[in-house]
Amino acid sequence: MDERGGPSGLCILCRVGASTCAFPIEHVSETMRPLPVEPLAGVPPFVLGVAILRGTPAPVVDAATLLGGSPSVGHTRFLALRIGERRALVAVDAVLGVRPLATDWVRDLPPLLRGAGVEAVEWMGALDGDLLVVLGAARMIPESVWASLDGAGVGAGA
Repeated sequence: MDERGGPSGLCILCRVGASTCAFPIEHVSETMRPLPVEPLAGVPPFVLGVAILRGTPAPVVDAATLLGGSPSVGHTRFLALRIGERRALVAVDAVLGVRPLATDWVRDLPPLLRGAGVEAVEWMGALDGDLLVVLGAARMIPESVWASLDGAGVGAGA
């Protein structure tokens, strides 16, 4: 429950370039150091390639490129996302931690994919609609809101 008595959910907060993002924890199976990535031909620019996760190939998405920025060279972590029975990896610059955030408060934040170009979202929908749904649940945390989260606990659950 949040400070107003409403429901809250755990989110994994991470840095992508200068942005802070929140991924609902129910979609994240683990965080890890970057794995070796095998590039693939003919994929959209936001797909770095494929990595072997626990013996199974998983696509690796560069969050910075997906959000319309230039490819990041500073990935320090991968988030393993649950896509039904499958996994996909999202390359981020840093994992900041896990926080309880009020569900209604999180819904009001801008969607992670808002910064993604139309072409990127169309590619994602054509390649993997389930991954698009999971990424659609993630949110951007504006810098002013991030400062209040760190300071006063805005949006934090009790």
